[in-house]
Amino acid sequence: MIILFGLAGSGKGTQGKALSELFGWKWLSVGQVIRNTGEFDHITNNGQLIPDDIVIKLMDKQIEKAEDEGFDVILDGYPRSEAQARHLVSEKANDLDGAIILEVPKAELYERLALRGREDDQEKAAIDRRFEIFEQNICSILPLLEAEKIPIERINGSGPISEVTKRLVEVVKRFKPDATEQLNDVNGGEIEKSYGE
Repeated sequence: MIILFGLAGSGKGTQGKALSELFGWKWLSVGQVIRNTGEFDHITNNGQLIPDDIVIKLMDKQIEKAEDEGFDVILDGYPRSEAQARHLVSEKANDLDGAIILEVPKAELYERLALRGREDDQEKAAIDRRFEIFEQNICSILPLLEAEKIPIERINGSGPISEVTKRLVEVVKRFKPDATEQLNDVNGGEIEKSYGE
């Protein structure tokens, strides 16, 4: 199981989907799971986070389903809080292969979010609030992963999407050497052409 962290617009979704196609794994985006319920737009559109107990229940269900179907999992943006991280580590520490943090300058993130066009990406104050929450929470999440000896790597998330994907693949191979056997052609398939799509 690989965790992808990054600020909104950093490319977690695009890259998580690309990795899932390349390795044949299941991509689980906490944001997508929440949006798919259709119940929490009034919270997320204001840059707020869903209560931990709800998120944990939703993600546990999706992780269990993926594993029952025989998939390895790429977690996109989960855990988002210390409580979620504590739960994940308590349940899945032995299954966590590593965490990757996508780093992109904030000026570039604002541009990407404007292109993306989602309702929760249009209000700068809400975006700034999401950035602030992420930065606060990552400081409490990473020590929990480090305490379990789960490797963490930061990579440059700027540049052409295919180049970022290649950087991620190299990190994944270090985390999971046996994953190379599952790897499809990095240049094959149709990967999203921009972070705004």
